Amino acid sequence: MRYDLTSLQGTSPADVVQGQDASTPWRGMWRYRAVLPDATPVTLGEGWTPMLRSKRYDGIFLKEEGANPTGSFKARGLGLAVTMARHYGLRKLAIPSAGNAAGALAAYAAASDIEAHIFMPRDVPLANYVEATAYGAKVTLVDGVISDCARIVAERKKDEGWFDISTLKEPFRVEGKKTMGYELVEQLGWEYPDAVFYPTGGGVGLIGMWKAFEELEQLGWVKPGKRPRMFAIQSSGCAPVVRAFDEGAPVSQMWQSPQTAASGLRVPKAYGDYIILDILRASGGKAVAVSDEDTFVSLQDWAANEGIFLSPEGAAATAAYAQLIASGDLKASDRVVIFNTGAGLKYTDVIAGVLGLSPTERG
Repeated sequence: MRYDLTSLQGTSPADVVQGQDASTPWRGMWRYRAVLPDATPVTLGEGWTPMLRSKRYDGIFLKEEGANPTGSFKARGLGLAVTMARHYGLRKLAIPSAGNAAGALAAYAAASDIEAHIFMPRDVPLANYVEATAYGAKVTLVDGVISDCARIVAERKKDEGWFDISTLKEPFRVEGKKTMGYELVEQLGWEYPDAVFYPTGGGVGLIGMWKAFEELEQLGWVKPGKRPRMFAIQSSGCAPVVRAFDEGAPVSQMWQSPQTAASGLRVPKAYGDYIILDILRASGGKAVAVSDEDTFVSLQDWAANEGIFLSPEGAAATAAYAQLIASGDLKASDRVVIFNTGAGLKYTDVIAGVLGLSPTERG
């Protein structure tokens, strides 16, 4: 999506951004409506998530996307995409999902009276399957990974009359995700941080935030300064972007036999990998792989010492921060925004398995 921003140039954010107060309804990400598609929102209260300051690390700001409807950042992209699907009169939407996108599509489709057809790997976290089913979506569990689910959607969509709303197959999920970029800059006083850590499966949020930074600079709403270094965080058991970045390749290759308990990172090849790699290099950032072992150590550490129950994907990012501080890639004084992309409670079955907990132990 491209906008004619000339009418907004020379304005201040206070003149345009629509906040919320006691007399107005919650606007969430739609506070940035001036730079979003012109349509009546389908909203469940997504966006304007908390920016939490770590009590132990002066440089860390944690963007808590688990506070979104359906418990993850996917509410932003799918909320806007379903808004536009309703706007254009689409009646049947289909998506392959590693988990959280399924719940988000199902919720917003239910709010819009649109059919949702969802294909997920059979071993997704139980919460993802339960919520998509409860919202009334037509759910198919697939023996395989998200790329296998995507193949099924591609093969069947024409005959079934589905619109494929999967990653980067339409422009509006990026628009929803870009609001994370507007928010983090506004919540830091319209200044850039030094770095942004983003758990990267499909990478739509990273692409969207980079687009937001471009628009913010065109508008003159961000204080002059270098854009943040962007860090794409992946699991060492599924790290196609990391391998491509380290090899200097323009695109990634399909990762064979992906293995990680962070289901959102189990994406063997991102559709927009070439865009992700371009952004990492342009920003002076990098792609970082983290083991599941380090991920779950960090998850328990943040829960016990910060009171924040991270998703495995978010914990991979906090673990990556520790790695880059140790290696000297970052300084402790650097202001870093780390995205926790989902609520840890959505992964209770996965985390219980890692911690060796079972219902029978409760007596």
